[in-house]
Amino acid sequence: MEYKNLGSTGLKVSELCFGTMSFGGDADEATSIAMFKRCRDAGINFFDCANVYQHGLSEEILGKCIKDSRKDLVITSKFRFPMGEGPNQSGGSRKHIINSIEETLTRLDTDYLDLYFIHRFDEETPLEETLRALDDLVNAGMILYPAVSNFAAWQIAKALGLSTLHEWAKFVCVQPMYNLLKRQAEVEILPMAQSEGLGVIPYSPMAGGYLSGKYSKDNWPKSGRIISNKMYSTRYGIDWMLDAVTTFTTKANELNVHPASLAVAWVAAHPTVTAPIIGARNLKQLEASLASVEITLTPELRTQLSSLTPEPASATDRNDEKSTFNYSAKLQK
Repeated sequence: MEYKNLGSTGLKVSELCFGTMSFGGDADEATSIAMFKRCRDAGINFFDCANVYQHGLSEEILGKCIKDSRKDLVITSKFRFPMGEGPNQSGGSRKHIINSIEETLTRLDTDYLDLYFIHRFDEETPLEETLRALDDLVNAGMILYPAVSNFAAWQIAKALGLSTLHEWAKFVCVQPMYNLLKRQAEVEILPMAQSEGLGVIPYSPMAGGYLSGKYSKDNWPKSGRIISNKMYSTRYGIDWMLDAVTTFTTKANELNVHPASLAVAWVAAHPTVTAPIIGARNLKQLEASLASVEITLTPELRTQLSSLTPEPASATDRNDEKSTFNYSAKLQK
């Protein structure tokens, strides 16, 4: 396992981050603890969580796991989504942030978080209020760095500008969705992160399990998230995606690697990515993701795999840079 600086910070994180959304859900407590130990044995020091995962239970189980090794670990959590029925139990307001961090630290049984993510943009709260509250948490020692998930690039850029203007602690890391089937982050988020020196820890590198080798045109399972979970079936229920998944799985088999390993390796090979977030329901699934670090993905192979799915359109609708047409010669005629 290799370690990288998280963006422009001095924080060293493993090249894989383990996401704990399954803790207390698809994985019971015993399985969760076993997966945590296997990650530590593999050299992972980076664990991602959120208060909304299993309505706090994931944080509680992770808290038990980290108790004896907290100083060696980089631990994250998130706030934004509802944690109760009250009008102030969601969002990016100062009140919700203060309530959320206190509850999260209690569940994790720790004094601080290394990274604290706002889980999604809040249209009803001024961004300045959210950023100032996060800065206060840094000054209070409750979090080391603020971070952001599921923002558009312009929203992140606006937040960075406001933080610079007011000398508040700035976002140091972004957490976008990114995989071979969902490549929108390539258009603006990843270039923006590279320009601003932000760490990037993409979630869902296996596309909700669609790239795990379980699905193909000739082998459609009776159960799975893509089938039973409406959010995932809507996100990935596009005709061309099944063709891409089938070809991708065939290619993985030809390379003699697990499709899940190859999917994670494809995300990790992007030069702006710090650490893909891997997840699992059991130890067997985890092993395939851990094996991704053993794959050397050449630029040629990554390009070949990328060609299986549509490249997102340019953010400016200009393709001059890719054109072979000689405009200067045309104008001279």
